[in-house]
Amino acid sequence: MRGLVFLELVKMAEANFGEDRVDEVISAAPLPSGGAYTSVGYYDCAELLTLIKAFSEASDIAPRELERRFGHWVMDAFRKGYPDLFLQYGTASEMLEAIEEDIHVEVRKLYPDAELPSIKTVRQEDGRILVRYRSDRPLAAFCLGLIEACFSEFSEKATVKMDDKTAAGHGEAVFTINRE
Repeated sequence: MRGLVFLELVKMAEANFGEDRVDEVISAAPLPSGGAYTSVGYYDCAELLTLIKAFSEASDIAPRELERRFGHWVMDAFRKGYPDLFLQYGTASEMLEAIEEDIHVEVRKLYPDAELPSIKTVRQEDGRILVRYRSDRPLAAFCLGLIEACFSEFSEKATVKMDDKTAAGHGEAVFTINRE
């Protein structure tokens, strides 16, 4: 997993808990990297999960909730870092539908060795949207946060329900989206 993701988690934690508390948590956590991340480095997803658990324990925020909030944080970082990307799509649904065929293609151009999840979006006849997430990383709650934040970025209201089927360390979930 790219170090950029780890750096964003540390930034979010610093914004919410303060630098001193973040340093304490990182120092106490059993991290193979020692908590030293570079944006271009690669780190095991297990280390990200260790950090989420450590920040959860330090903040009394449940790990899955913290992971979900991290998804919101990262979507905001995407918006700030790639504002033109958001101008390409008129709605959150359009952006979600473009992840696999457009957005991930562009990510692979920038980072050919990126290990991206599979995100399939299907519009139902009744207006619901189903998003199927599969990954070698168990980050379904993070994906939930990204989806929720996507709708917020487009000033759209939606209810997102997650059916988490994650097992044996592999992420899998189906998100049912009802637009309001």
